[in-house]
Amino acid sequence: MENRYRNVYCGEVTKKYSGKEVRLAGWVENVRNLGGLVFITLRDEKGVVQLISNDVDKYSNLNRECTVTVTGLVKDRTRDMINKNMKTGEIEVEIKELEVLGDVYKTLPFEVKSSKTSSEETRLKYRYLDLRNKEVHDNILFRTKVIDYIRKTMKEMDFTEIQTPIITASSPEGARDFIVPSRKFKGKFYALPQAPQIFKQLLMCSGFDRYFQIAPCFRDEDPRSDRLYGEFYQLDFEMSFATQEDVFEVGQKVFYDVFKEFGHKEVSPIPFRRIPFREAMEKYGSDKPDLRIHFEIENLTEILSKNDSVVFKDKEVKAMKVESSDKSNSWYKKLEEEYKGLGATSLGFIKYENKEISGSMAKLFSEAEKTEITKLFSLTDGNVVFIICGNKGEKFDKLCGNLRLRVANELDLVDKSRHEFCIICDFPMYEWNEEDNKYDFTHNPFTMPKGGLKALEEMDTGEILANQYDFVCDGLEMASGGERNYSPVILKKAFALAGYDEEVVESKFPSLYQAFQFGAPPHAGMAPGLDRILMTLKDEDNIREMVAFPISANGSDPMMGCPNEVFEKQLRETHIKIRD
Repeated sequence: MENRYRNVYCGEVTKKYSGKEVRLAGWVENVRNLGGLVFITLRDEKGVVQLISNDVDKYSNLNRECTVTVTGLVKDRTRDMINKNMKTGEIEVEIKELEVLGDVYKTLPFEVKSSKTSSEETRLKYRYLDLRNKEVHDNILFRTKVIDYIRKTMKEMDFTEIQTPIITASSPEGARDFIVPSRKFKGKFYALPQAPQIFKQLLMCSGFDRYFQIAPCFRDEDPRSDRLYGEFYQLDFEMSFATQEDVFEVGQKVFYDVFKEFGHKEVSPIPFRRIPFREAMEKYGSDKPDLRIHFEIENLTEILSKNDSVVFKDKEVKAMKVESSDKSNSWYKKLEEEYKGLGATSLGFIKYENKEISGSMAKLFSEAEKTEITKLFSLTDGNVVFIICGNKGEKFDKLCGNLRLRVANELDLVDKSRHEFCIICDFPMYEWNEEDNKYDFTHNPFTMPKGGLKALEEMDTGEILANQYDFVCDGLEMASGGERNYSPVILKKAFALAGYDEEVVESKFPSLYQAFQFGAPPHAGMAPGLDRILMTLKDEDNIREMVAFPISANGSDPMMGCPNEVFEKQLRETHIKIRD
């Protein structure tokens, strides 16, 4: 059936159409009046093409961004007029007939070609215009291609795609729920799922062997440059009769294949490096280390254990070496003041030159300590060692990790020519909550503890490890998963250590608790975050660039005008009264 508006896309009119009549449709991107001739750039999703006419009066007043349909004759450009930067740069289309379909009646809020230079608030308010920008538009097309590829890959590995509910019950899974008031059940609420976690485990109890879906997840968490507000998508998958090794095999294949297919950088070979949580915190100060930075954090506490300086007394002392630095003394001083403000008790540096150590902390070390530090770091001429002191604990470890990232970025020491993956494993099952004076789950409460029931009964709670793992790439958490706790006996004990009795478990997670009574299989899975994968592949600094209609950084949608008020009738129907 012939299309009324076009018979070829703008970006596909090449020399093979020379001498032929074509019909095109798209948006007027630009109009140039050269006196006797008018040139029009016409754009559609496939590209742009140049239109030409000597009827200046008729076409020079076309509004940019209006939609038109055009019939014209394709002609070769003269050799000196060929545009090698355009796919259609060897031809132009002489207009025979042009019809305006949708005109522009208001002043454009920004130039579409340069929309990314506008404020995010303006871009999101007029997102339908922003999405016409080729770079922005191509990100969404790219998203579709990657998701299609992932779906194909999962099905080739014999995973079954199953959709789970979007409206469900509220459950304490870590983040804040989005709650939905019930009209039919006064005073009761549904919730949007933070993840399909419970449903995918129920699918394993239902006899499905390998499940996946491209799943929407809803969390009322504050947004960041790498975290969307409200809604995000993940590749959710689960496997019956499986261990973490089975999950690693699938996860590594998905990540490696996707990054090789759609990325433009070197990718860590399989198997990805595995790093226990405590090692990651010690060496990198983070449970999502950026391995593109080639220096690690070293612990100097033992080397300096006999040092009498008040700077090191009763403190944890850590250090990191860089090959060289051209920064001024004022830069080091500013860094020192900033990190003291963040919680470090001291921050300084030493430089190695001609077998001599100098710098702000050099005078604090004995000759023996200097020799040990030189040996530990294999110091050579030009090397600089940053030394930071503080109170031992996870807070100080994270501060050291923050310093590592800061130094690497400011000294341009991040190897951005590659993607570096690793798997963080052996997470603590519990973490101490000082405010409530109790242990909380560190990650997913449904994770199987390493050592099972015996570990829960015999080990110190803070020492119990979980069969929990994260896939990390370039300093970003890309996926989280674990071997699941499928035993009602172990589940009750695990929750009891976090202060929840059997009644709480049964009331908050009734479906899982009951399902585990009827022969549950061992199962394991994970959930790679699609938006973050896409952001990393495209080298975007802001994750919202990879979503067609994202919520803004402040949690509002300026285009749709939400959140907004609803009619009083709707409130009455759902038994809600708004207090002043």
